[in-house]
Formats: sequence, C-alpha cells, structure tokens
Amino acid sequence: MNFLVAGVGGQGTLLASDILAEVGMRAGYDVKKSDVLGLAVRGGSVLSHVRWGERVASPVVRKGEIDYLLAFEPLEALRGAEFLHSESTIVVNTKKVPPVSVSSGSASYPAKNQIEQILRNTAKAVHFVDAARVAQEIGNVKVTNVVMLGVFSTLLDVPFKIWEEVVVGRVPTKYAELNRAALRAGRDSKNTEGEPS
Repeated sequence: MNFLVAGVGGQGTLLASDILAEVGMRAGYDVKKSDVLGLAVRGGSVLSHVRWGERVASPVVRKGEIDYLLAFEPLEALRGAEFLHSESTIVVNTKKVPPVSVSSGSASYPAKNQIEQILRNTAKAVHFVDAARVAQEIGNVKVTNVVMLGVFSTLLDVPFKIWEEVVVGRVPTKYAELNRAALRAGRDSKNTEGEPS
C-alpha cells in the first residue's frame, strides 16, 4: 500500500506520517518513509511518502502509484493528485491555508467546485472532512492532524488499538488524552462527501 501525506508546514504532517509508518510496522508490514519539505517549513508544502508491504525496496512512490492520499489542505490535495491512480482514495481536510503566493496577491486560490471536480475525476473515492472544526470542538485546533488520522483509520484493516497506542506513544504525556480524544472523534465522525469549505 502506497500513501502520500500532504500538508503545509505547521500542520503536523510529519508527525502524522511518522504515526502512519509506525502503525504499519505494528501491523506487521515492512515500511519505508520519505519526507519532502518545502523551502519554508512553516507554511511551505510538506509531502511524506509512506509505503507498507511484505517487502518494500524504495521509500519514494512514483507518480500514478499512490493508493491513499491524506491531505491536510485542499490545495495540497490538488498538488498530490498527480501521484494518484483511478482506484485511489483521498481524505482531505476542508480548511484552507492559502500559500504565500495567494496571500501576497500574485496567485489565486482555486474555486471549491474546481478542487472537487479535479479530485473526483482523479480518484475512485474522495472524502472531505471538516477536521479543523472537530479539533476545535475537542478544544485544540492543533490536533487536526490526529482527527484526520482517526478518519483515515476507518479505511485500513488495522485494529484501532494499534492506532491509539502509536498516537499516545508519539505525543508528550500531557497531551496524550487530548490526542486520544482527537483520534476517536475522527474515527467516529461521518465521512461527508461534499465540497470543501
């Protein structure tokens, strides 16, 4: 299974991909991982390739071979779309984080319907999730990445206990219960297939 985790610096993309890699190892797979960071860590594009299999040779996945895209931002989902194939699954957080080119006025952010159309034409299944809202309801928007992992966990045949153990083991003890709640909230939330907000 080939995964791409896409986001911008400061969204917890690397932590999420580390968790995904460890979950795969705990589930008995050979796992490889590679991260690609943008020029600016905070606000720049971050891509992580994660591969699970009986034996994985390379950590980097070629274009057209990603099975699952976990995107923390709609524009980053579009950037990752070239790695997908017709049977891929996408889970995308609906909260927009416009890049510097948009906030400076030198570029425009794609329209909602344009994002939706491209993603739906690219993959077999697309799930838009208002993970930032769920995280805010829990009490801290910074756990949006873990809410997304909770949603994502429903798509993979791995016991939820493994996800919980890995998440709790990867965060500081004082934030363990907050992150456990975020993971469960993501898992329990309905995967709504609608337009990004």
